[in-house]
Formats: sequence, C-alpha cells, structure tokens
Amino acid sequence: MKFINLSCKLVKGVLLGSLCLSSAWINAADPYPSDPVRLIVPFPAGGGVDAAGRLLAQKLTESFGKPFVVDNRGGANGNIGTEVVAKASNNGYTLLFTGAGFVTNPSLYKKIPYDPIKSFEPISLMAVGPNVLVVHPGLPVQSVGDLIALAKSKPNQIGFAGSGNGSTPHLAGILMNHMANIEMLHVPYRGSGPAITALLAGEAPVMFLPAINAVNLISSGRVRGIAVTSSERLGALPNLPTVASTGLAGYESSQWYGVLAPAGTPPDILELLNSRISKIMQSPEIQERMKTDGLVVMAGPRDQFSKHIRSELTKWSKVIAVSGATID
Repeated sequence: MKFINLSCKLVKGVLLGSLCLSSAWINAADPYPSDPVRLIVPFPAGGGVDAAGRLLAQKLTESFGKPFVVDNRGGANGNIGTEVVAKASNNGYTLLFTGAGFVTNPSLYKKIPYDPIKSFEPISLMAVGPNVLVVHPGLPVQSVGDLIALAKSKPNQIGFAGSGNGSTPHLAGILMNHMANIEMLHVPYRGSGPAITALLAGEAPVMFLPAINAVNLISSGRVRGIAVTSSERLGALPNLPTVASTGLAGYESSQWYGVLAPAGTPPDILELLNSRISKIMQSPEIQERMKTDGLVVMAGPRDQFSKHIRSELTKWSKVIAVSGATID
C-alpha cells in the first residue's frame, strides 16, 4: 500500500513537472509583446516630446495589437523618467521616448543617474525638427532684428519661456543671447505645456517653441512666428526665415525624438521594434502628419540612431561649455 501511494506521488510529481515545463515553454514561445508596454516620456503632458510619443504609442498599439501606454514621468529636465527606464527590467516592456534633453543633460548637470551610452540600447530615431522663435502678439516685435534691438534696450527684462533648465528651448535662447550679445531672461517651467501656457498669457512673451507645437499656434494667430532655428526653412512654415539668415550666421538648434530601451534588452526585441517603427514612419499617413507638424522623418537602422546620439552629445557639450549654462 505504501508502495502504491509512493508510486502515485511520483506519477503526480512527474505529471506536475511536465505541466510546469509545458507552461514555461508556452510562455517562452509567446510572441513579443504579450503584455502592455510602458512608453515612458520623461516630461509632462502637453509638450512636443509628449505629443510625438503619444502618436507613436498609438501606431505601435495598432501595429502589434497590444497596448503601448504613455507614462509621463516629468522632472529634472527629463532625468527622473530617464533614470526609471535605465533601472527597469530589460525585457522590452519598459521603453524610453525622449528628445534632445537626453544629450544635453550630461553636460548641464554635474552628475546624472545614468550613462547615456552604457545604460541604454538605441531602438530608433523617429523624427527631427527645429524650434520656432515665436512671440506673444502683444510684443512689438516682427523680426529677429526687432527682438535683438528690444532685448538690448531692456537687458534682463524680456523673458523667454523654457520647458525647464537645460531644455532645448532654454539652450536655443542661451545660444541667441551669446551670439547676439543680448541678455534675454530665461523663465523655466516644468515642461513645454506650462511654458506654452505662460507664453500665451504674456507672462513670458518669447519662446523657442518645438515645431510640433508651434505650427497650429501660429496658424491660429495665438502667437506670432518670427524665425525657425534650423539651417533651412521649414516646409510647414515657408514664410518664416531662418535665424541664421537674419544676421546670426551659424545659428542652429533642432529638436529630435527617439526610442530607447534599457541596456541588455534582447537584440531580437530591439530589431523588431526598430522594424515596426520604420514601417510606421514611412506610411503616407505619418509622412503627411510629420510634414504638417514641421518634422522630418528620420527612422532608420539602430546604428544610425546610435551615431546621432554620440554626435549630439559632442555638439552640445561644446555649446554648453561656451554658454556657461549649468544646473546644480
């Protein structure tokens, strides 16, 4: 009897073990993603990075048939949300959607809680676009020359809104201050959304606004467009000159948007995401949307994004060193 009981226990154990192995094999074979994916945007809702991230999340959801959910983790010019991803599990279910602050923070802060190269795996660059120099309609400025003249007559009295210290709108203004020998006053806000609100209220009447936010505000007359910060005119705003063509030769400052994963994320997941993003960005619908938003599609191989990050880190470290901008 004891032998029979023992045999039954052994049989049950073997069967249970087989079922567990079978279950583990089925789970391992589940295609990615089998669960919702968090797309962490390290800035508050309402800004350019958030708008681009939500568009991509929607299209990835449609492409995979699984939710890609935007999770806004603003603060410290993107450092807080970026750190969350750097320390997340590298299973492909927590991704970072970020912008140019990713490559300026290492030069602005004495210490950041991640390494922009070692802590992440680049997945894909999505798009690039300039900032647009805009002013509140009540400011008596029609051109870059007008703004420079006004700023020279009122040093540290003309406020320009920024989406936080070290953000690209902040650095675009610092670069103009340096090149034009003027002293506009930076007024930092916690993200592009609050900064735009301040701009529209006239609280800070000047802003270097990401193109994705600027186009509609200019067309609706809520702000006046003055110039674009790219090296060439913008198709969505063809009547606006470049800042460089107005007397500040060599002036250029652009925004970009891209997706990264924690270091060590499996290559097959990285390549799958890269392939889907590239396909999404090449669709006629998205191409037209990017053009309308003043952006240029830049999706491509992962190593292209890696080279872009390294190049931008070098470029902005030099700009920041010359400007003297720092964040404690």
